[in-house]
Amino acid sequence: MPSTAQPQLHRRRKQSSARRDDDAPLIPILARKVREVEAKAQRGKLGPTNRVKFQVIAFLVREERARVKNDTTVPDAVRSESLKRLDGVATILAKTAARDTSLIQLLEVDQATSPVARRMRRDWLLESGAELAPDELIITDAAPALAPVVPPALAEKQVVPPAIEARQLANPFLAPDLDRPVRRESPRRRLDGWELMGPLYKAFETGAGGGAASMELPPVPEFDRLSPKGREIMAHQSRFLESVRDGHRTFLLADEPGLGKTAQSLLAASVAGAYPLLAVVPNVVKMNWAREVERWTPQRRATVIQGDGATIDAFADIFIVNYEILDRHLAWLSSIGLRGMVVDEAHFIKNLSSQRSQNVLTLAGRIREMTPGGNPLLMALTGTPLINDVEDFDAIWRFLGWTNGEKPGPELMEKLDATGMTPADKAFYPEAREAVISMGIVRRKKKDVAADLPDKLIADLPVELDDEFGRSIRDAERELGQRLADRYRRIVTARGDRGMGNSLGDDIDADIVRLVAQNELDESKAAGAGSENVFTMVRKIGQAKAHLAADYAVQLQRAVGKVVFFAKHIDVMDAAEAHFASAGLKTISIRGDQTTANRQDGIDAFNNDPSVGIAVCSLTAAGVGLNLQAASNVVLAELSWTAAEQTQAIDRVHRIGQGEPVTAWRIIAAHTIDTKIAELIDSKQGLSLRALDGEAVDPASSDSVQLSALMHLTRRALGGE
Repeated sequence: MPSTAQPQLHRRRKQSSARRDDDAPLIPILARKVREVEAKAQRGKLGPTNRVKFQVIAFLVREERARVKNDTTVPDAVRSESLKRLDGVATILAKTAARDTSLIQLLEVDQATSPVARRMRRDWLLESGAELAPDELIITDAAPALAPVVPPALAEKQVVPPAIEARQLANPFLAPDLDRPVRRESPRRRLDGWELMGPLYKAFETGAGGGAASMELPPVPEFDRLSPKGREIMAHQSRFLESVRDGHRTFLLADEPGLGKTAQSLLAASVAGAYPLLAVVPNVVKMNWAREVERWTPQRRATVIQGDGATIDAFADIFIVNYEILDRHLAWLSSIGLRGMVVDEAHFIKNLSSQRSQNVLTLAGRIREMTPGGNPLLMALTGTPLINDVEDFDAIWRFLGWTNGEKPGPELMEKLDATGMTPADKAFYPEAREAVISMGIVRRKKKDVAADLPDKLIADLPVELDDEFGRSIRDAERELGQRLADRYRRIVTARGDRGMGNSLGDDIDADIVRLVAQNELDESKAAGAGSENVFTMVRKIGQAKAHLAADYAVQLQRAVGKVVFFAKHIDVMDAAEAHFASAGLKTISIRGDQTTANRQDGIDAFNNDPSVGIAVCSLTAAGVGLNLQAASNVVLAELSWTAAEQTQAIDRVHRIGQGEPVTAWRIIAAHTIDTKIAELIDSKQGLSLRALDGEAVDPASSDSVQLSALMHLTRRALGGE
């Protein structure tokens, strides 16, 4: 008897739910969609697709509320139930907006305005069985409005170096573009009605189809016609350049650090004749880029833009500028007829709300407009394009013109349309991933293209902080965990239940844990260094480890020779340098506040002067673009917050030309949160392995290391770990 009663009860409940949904079929769709948005927001990953989804939900809630209130055929009980369910959706929207205040303005929209939003609204209404007017079924894209290269806020900052004025006077008119195709309305395609950005990200997030994310490249040519005298390009570089020779012009060059991306991009410009060429690079590598131009394309002139550009060579072939000063040079750079643009360490532009990203994207758009045929050479260089989330691709794809953030561009749309499938088909995802890759993603790993490159090992060295400073750190960590646990308990008490989310065991609710951790993280970022939080705690751990890490580096240098010492904070670097000086060691320092010339002098001294034993480097200032391969040992005195930053630092040593096995020694404070951070950093490697290298690894959480660490402290204080 009991065995049959339960299924009958389940059927009665299902039938009751079905009747309820028949009265308001749109509401369960909105409830499902708002939960998807809420889950993303809790992880701090509300990208463009989910922001549009949030906007459409808000609009449809108002629209559905008005419909239910005005429908006289609906019984009062049904109306009351429907309004209650809509209130539940609206409450989740409000809570999500409270977590990310930039969403508040989206709650106030009167209609779903963008084509993507209107398509999303149409699809959800059709899914609910609604009948739509013909003008709601057909949605066309408005012609994109061209954004000014120089936004009004930056107009007063613009400079025109005197040498540029001379160049403009020497050639006041650019050659007319007789080849630019007439802009025609894009033909209607089968996938025009589908929201595609989410599925494209999902295709990479799941590693759909497996295999490395690298486009098909031509074979190695019989002769090397590109290398200057005395130099030779490697086979993987030669194959890339052949694709440029074949006419390909947009690339995400995502080779692992140390495989010569700078040389490949400079030679690509030579093959494509993409001059004048603009290289937007981190400040720390500006001088190195100029040297690489001389090394690989000696027939071309490069000029490095410093400050207001008073000393630049206006008639150079290659203009090199760092991100920080690009904003004041936008006006003249957009007017000199650039035919190519390289963005080095392109993950720097992943934050689309930053002025840095907007400067790069608008300038790239102008170069596309000005280049004959509309097909300039655009290259994004980064060995670590994905930092925390697969939507880190967004800004890079926009820079390359593959998407506009809301939908794929015409060329990519054509490739997706040619698959003959839609996102409703499971087989669409590997095909979609391949379509994006064929647009120009090139990804090679060291182990595949540089067989003679020695191994790389990361070794952890736990150290005990057994002094008063160490005890105070452990006390502060316990206090923070207790504060988080108290917040958790207050929320559970206020809700009047034991939690309704994903259970972590022992009635610990995963959603509340994440909410508590996210609130603490937001408050910590806002408070800065003036309060006790996870950032100040980790900084104190770094300070406590400084002497121990420096002492280990001294012993290591005496045993193996040159050592690169990385730290995150200036006071840790200062303490280490004082210890090295007391030990009689000669060091160089690479920091963010140095001039470019001083920094390059230090790098040269480390690589060429046998008396220089240790390079003391900032993780943020020296973690990209530098060549420090005179050493084969790296000491990481402080841990980074991202796996990518750690990888970049180690690969300053582990790169082409290195002849010895490389060992990175991570100094980890035992019995503190430092141990958990190291574990989290290692787990974050999975995103790139899955998305870019096609390896079958378990998907790690998309939460940041900071958020995951705070969740760990909360669970531990609650007795869950």
